[in-house]
Amino acid sequence: MNLITVKQAAEKWGVTPRRVQGLCKEGKIKGATRWERTWMIPSHAVLPSTNKGDDPHIPMPRKSPFLDMTNVYSTAGKADESISLFENNMEAHELFKAQIAYRRGEIEKVYDKARYFLSSHSGFYAILGGGMLLSQCAIWRGDIHLWNEAKRHICEAPCNSKTDREILSLTLAIIDSSIYDNKDFPDWFTRGNFEALPSDAHPAAKVFYIKYLYMEAFAVASKQYDKEGVTGLALMKMIPNTIEPMITQARVDKTIIPEIFLRLSCAVAYHNSGQRDLAIQHIDRAIALSLPDGLYGILVEYVRHFDGLLEERLGIIDELAVEIVKELYRTYSIGWSRLSGAVRNRYIASNLTAREREVAKLAAFGFTTKEIATMLYISESTVKQTVLRVVQKTGVKDRSEFSSIL
Repeated sequence: MNLITVKQAAEKWGVTPRRVQGLCKEGKIKGATRWERTWMIPSHAVLPSTNKGDDPHIPMPRKSPFLDMTNVYSTAGKADESISLFENNMEAHELFKAQIAYRRGEIEKVYDKARYFLSSHSGFYAILGGGMLLSQCAIWRGDIHLWNEAKRHICEAPCNSKTDREILSLTLAIIDSSIYDNKDFPDWFTRGNFEALPSDAHPAAKVFYIKYLYMEAFAVASKQYDKEGVTGLALMKMIPNTIEPMITQARVDKTIIPEIFLRLSCAVAYHNSGQRDLAIQHIDRAIALSLPDGLYGILVEYVRHFDGLLEERLGIIDELAVEIVKELYRTYSIGWSRLSGAVRNRYIASNLTAREREVAKLAAFGFTTKEIATMLYISESTVKQTVLRVVQKTGVKDRSEFSSIL
């Protein structure tokens, strides 16, 4: 039998060590054994019911609305088992379950849950979690009205402390980063300073801070934004230096979903910098972590960034998974492009092939026709024909405007 300490049990259940000790003394934790001055508890033991399992006002066991990004989900292939860890807290149980459903791309299961959490009886973290779920549904539907409603619910969540206000600001930043809209990010977030946040929120904050850095790097590379002393792909090539240590920490912390996101973000930076082998290493590891629990929704969010490379690597491992991801991506791509374009007041192309997007992206980065041909192992004539098709499909004037449609 595997045993854990009182401290480990308290962290697992989201309660204080003193409470766990009291329950042990009262004989309420099945299998708990006294060892000298401490208690040892079976690892499979559950927190005894207090007959309040249906009370939505019980505080969340983690100080974060992003429960799926904490180390509650610490082993690939055991997402459903992790859900059971919240069986004594109804709101946490249902929120975590809905978040896992979203990561799987099961959007039809998410909308009703989001509505439930945004009802008047939900607690602060559940409202933020519900608002995030509703915003994610809005992305898949391409519905700006639903998007604005989700943000309104979050802004109206009852903050009782400075920490609550920072968590609320983080939630809004995370939502905006999903469609690459960075105009309203708080200053502390853009600096990567998360000291004001509870530690349970740090894994999510790191993931979306990296998305912010990628937005900056892409804007510099495609000449949408001038950053003093930085040009071309210089910033893009530096991003992995920040992400790689975070990946190591995610592995140490046993936070599965943040590790998947960080690996895919790192792979995007390597891919855009022309370092294919390094990109593949992280893509393959992200896929290996995603497939045991069918987390196709996470993979879908990154398809557009890899110009077919993600599907290629996925196909080597699981051909059925490729078809699932492609089918989900068809819906996601249209919704994301429509919503992102509406919020950012620009046209985002959703009708480009992987090759057309890849050529358009390299052209936006400032590479010449000859350079693109060399990089992609195609003829200059093929590059010119592809550029022409992108112009015809999107209605832009010429390749100088490609950065605005990606």
